[in-house]
Amino acid sequence: MTFEEILGLLMLAAMVSIIFVGFPIAFTLLFIAIVFGSIALGTELTFSLAYLQVWGTMKDDILPAVPLFVFMGFMVEQAGLMERLFLAMRNLLAAVRGSLYLAVLLTATIFAMATGIVGAAVTVLGIMAAPVMLRSGYDDKLSAGAIAAGGTLGILIPPSIMLVVMGPTIGVPVNLLYAAAMGPGLLLASLYIGYCLLRSFFNPRLGPPVPKAERITSVTELLRELLVGVVPLAALIGFTLGTILVGLATPTEAASCGAFGATLLAAAYGKLSWKSLKNTALSTLLTSSMVLFLAVASNVFGAVFTKLGATDLISSALMAVPLPDMAKLLLVMMLIFVLGWPFEWPAIILVFLPIFLPVVEQLNLGLSPQEAMIWFGALVAVNLQTAFLSPPVAMSAYYLKNVVPQWSLGAIYRGMAQFMVIQVICLAAVLLWPSLALWLPRLMQQ
Repeated sequence: MTFEEILGLLMLAAMVSIIFVGFPIAFTLLFIAIVFGSIALGTELTFSLAYLQVWGTMKDDILPAVPLFVFMGFMVEQAGLMERLFLAMRNLLAAVRGSLYLAVLLTATIFAMATGIVGAAVTVLGIMAAPVMLRSGYDDKLSAGAIAAGGTLGILIPPSIMLVVMGPTIGVPVNLLYAAAMGPGLLLASLYIGYCLLRSFFNPRLGPPVPKAERITSVTELLRELLVGVVPLAALIGFTLGTILVGLATPTEAASCGAFGATLLAAAYGKLSWKSLKNTALSTLLTSSMVLFLAVASNVFGAVFTKLGATDLISSALMAVPLPDMAKLLLVMMLIFVLGWPFEWPAIILVFLPIFLPVVEQLNLGLSPQEAMIWFGALVAVNLQTAFLSPPVAMSAYYLKNVVPQWSLGAIYRGMAQFMVIQVICLAAVLLWPSLALWLPRLMQQ
């Protein structure tokens, strides 16, 4: 092992240690890359690598989709479309056992197709659904788990911001990655729904129907709720996501149309004001800056890390493990699963995924190289669902606790743990049956 490789491993250990202390990830990556790079490579070469990585990131034509999709999601939230969608679902399903679980998860699934902003989804669902669930006698743990898990679907179901960032990292077109994530995303949502309905069926106290006094029985009123609460958002989703999947528009073009469409819907519902536009713009600026700055910092870190030879060293060590190729893929998935506990998805995709990528590229998985990468991207996306539900980070728990103080963090964590098991089942299904992720990309390429 050379001096540079030892420094590379120390660089990785220092990065993990400093992030665990609580320092911001992006600044930590830049600082460590410059310090270790200057020691091993010299200041001039290190800053040249940094310059090239910053310039290369800025030239990436897919990244402008990030702020546009973020703007679209925040504008949909400002327009109150999620509240309308939840009320429509609640009223339509009021007589069903576990109807509020069903309404939450269906709302979260549909809303995930309009925005990939997990914090907004969990917060709004908590504000809307938790009071009704408390009043209706729903189980605290299962209710918290349904809201938290449903809110995280936005990072998996297109148009996910995470998938936009992942595409260039693994070298897969974003439209194919979107198509690959659609099947597992809908499967995971279906498993969530099936679990809640089965538990409510066998134990009605966990999820009784909505009280008759609170139901809407008029067919005309129900149809109006459906028309107002579901159709506009469905049209926006179909226009934005549909044009990407059928190849009529690039993600950036579709995102710009989606942002404009969300603004028009906000105006149509009388929610577009200078204040809402300002709030949306500021929220977009904060979120996009975090993601894009982290992309730049991680590319600089990755360039120095690779130049030191540490990436090849780790890849060689993983390839040397005496396991079949599918077992090595399972090992990579287990490492990503463990990393999802302390780290959020941007750090895993932008820092750790490039380390694992050379290993996956060498595996014989019985698929073409492009299909193998598409499948791997879908597996990682499902795996990273756990990052929002797993302690100690588990941001969904804190989002929910802020808006529903009646639920203890312990109850929220126990509720989320049930849905983490479902995520593992979904991940195993996609591992065993790659067609769950590959059927739509294959159909698109015919």
